Amino acid sequence: MSQPATLAPALVTEVPGPRSRALAERLRAVESRNVTCLAPEPPIFWERAAGANVWDVDGNRFLDLGGAFAVANVGHAHPRVVRAVAEQAERLLHGMGDVHPSRPKVELLEALAARFPGGGPARAVLGSSGADAVEAALKTAQLATGRAGALAFEGGYHGLSYGALDATSRADFRAPFAERLAGRTVFARYGDADDARRAAREAAFPIGAVLVEPIQGRGGVRVPPPGFLAALRRLCDAEGWLLVADEIFTGFGRTGRLFACEAEGVVPDLLCVGKGLASGMPLSACVGRASVMDAWPESRGEALHTQTFLGHPPSCAAGLAALAVLDEEKLVQRAAETGAAALELLARRTAGSAAVKEVRGAGLMIGIECAEPEVAHRAVSLALRRGVILLPSGADGRVLSVTPPLCIPAEALLAGLGEVLACLA
Repeated sequence: MSQPATLAPALVTEVPGPRSRALAERLRAVESRNVTCLAPEPPIFWERAAGANVWDVDGNRFLDLGGAFAVANVGHAHPRVVRAVAEQAERLLHGMGDVHPSRPKVELLEALAARFPGGGPARAVLGSSGADAVEAALKTAQLATGRAGALAFEGGYHGLSYGALDATSRADFRAPFAERLAGRTVFARYGDADDARRAAREAAFPIGAVLVEPIQGRGGVRVPPPGFLAALRRLCDAEGWLLVADEIFTGFGRTGRLFACEAEGVVPDLLCVGKGLASGMPLSACVGRASVMDAWPESRGEALHTQTFLGHPPSCAAGLAALAVLDEEKLVQRAAETGAAALELLARRTAGSAAVKEVRGAGLMIGIECAEPEVAHRAVSLALRRGVILLPSGADGRVLSVTPPLCIPAEALLAGLGEVLACLA
């Protein structure tokens, strides 16, 4: 059951169209004003999606170069994923995940354990969001080491729940809630293992975990120098810290490897995954070496870390289907090959450009760093009006993030990037 062909953009109204504008006004009246950005221009409102295409409520067809926050790994509404969700929902829509679990929960956990980098026995805690996975990892690290302190990196983004927010470096997210944050995270320069050692030694509390994105996603597709992750692994081994790889963005083929940490042969102690895991359904996990995860006590009827929808059967079924598609359609290899062609095109076409400072990335996780934030924001707006969806990233939004579904054909991606380059001219 493969995806339909990827179609070129086709616009039938202005963008955003009248129906999107009307929905924006309705949304303004009922949603907290801090959630959806409605000004100066409202967003388009999605109606349906398939493969690498999105249709809005006005009937406009777009090419999605963002992959819906890199969630649509195997493509939007892949038929196999949709069928798995439908069949599971018909049998069992909701189970009691930590009391009377379902079979898909067991099968998904087995699949995740089998894919843990480096092999060996592994266990996992399931969640619904990336932040859930990070919270589970931080709790696991404290139980395993007896130390609540964590070391994270400038530019890192790990979620907005309180534990994850304490390890997220962006001041604009942290400042409004600073008084409620634990303050048990120190930050080092991203890509600099020596600075990580310095920050840990200067910390006012003992460190138990190092939390790192192999490539920073929301931070602006920042790629560290070669050897950085390996150096962190050695540092953690020497100091007795746990290495936590946040692969919520980079996992499941996004960078041309199943997990980005595998590019340096690094095996983390804990691995946080989400986004593309279920390719459209809310699902995440903290997967770790069994010897580390066994720091959690055995349940005697009350789980110390759980949620109502833990092991949600349709989400687990979607995760299993997405993993099968990833393997059968060779999407990890396709991401590596298509991404290399895209990087080559972008590097060649932006050489000497005053608008573009750098092009970087791995696989289908590509960043186009613009000279000024205004250049990037203008390009996002103009591209949308040409039928191409992408998002800015980085602290000031100067990086265009290109993270399309891994199934996107090379010719469609290159054509879409051509539109983006025209917007940067």
